[in-house]
Amino acid sequence: MGSIHDNLQAVRQRIARAATAAGRDPRGVTLLAVSKTHPAGLVEQAVTAGQRAFGENYVQEAIEKMDTLRAGVDAGLEWHLIGPLQSNKTRLVAERFQWVQSVESEKIARRLSGQRSGNLPPLNVLIQVNVSGESSKSGVSPSEASSLAKAIQPLPRLRLRGLMAIPEPGASQERYRELKALYDALKADLRLDTLSVGMSDDLETAIAQGSTMVRVGTAIFGARQTVRPAA
Repeated sequence: MGSIHDNLQAVRQRIARAATAAGRDPRGVTLLAVSKTHPAGLVEQAVTAGQRAFGENYVQEAIEKMDTLRAGVDAGLEWHLIGPLQSNKTRLVAERFQWVQSVESEKIARRLSGQRSGNLPPLNVLIQVNVSGESSKSGVSPSEASSLAKAIQPLPRLRLRGLMAIPEPGASQERYRELKALYDALKADLRLDTLSVGMSDDLETAIAQGSTMVRVGTAIFGARQTVRPAA
């Protein structure tokens, strides 16, 4: 692995090439640096290299990084929760994060809305869709996404932005097209603007099929640590 700066530049170049090949403006694809399990020092290096949006799986680990960096909203950083969210963690998430990409129930959405301070902007949320139907993955089925979206839309302290998904490794392009079709169908009624799909190994395929946000960890920070932090 090269330096964090060089790795970020390489990923940004991949995004630009993929978007251009698909006839899209590269500025329409946001890079989310997935910093889960990596230390705050590496996140700080990424910030120095110009990265502002970071994805975390574990609430406590993320908050420790926020506190260590003494950054967050005031420094123009965005913290995205991309892992499953338990009910007992919703208050912390509503207070400290700017995005939650893993909403999969009306119950969690209502808790986030009720616990988000009126002094903060509405919390940006994505519905996680289990597009591959894998039992090991979180998310609602594609057929359930519309009803959940309509339940979330009126909640006062949330802003529904779109969908997130993790297609199975080696998924066919048809799987990505199915997700894009679902996103487009909901977008027409709900004014969505974010389709978060694509990681280190499949970002080119995802961008070709319409992804507006890719979540990249390994290609930026290297292999994740094997010790799982506290949730």
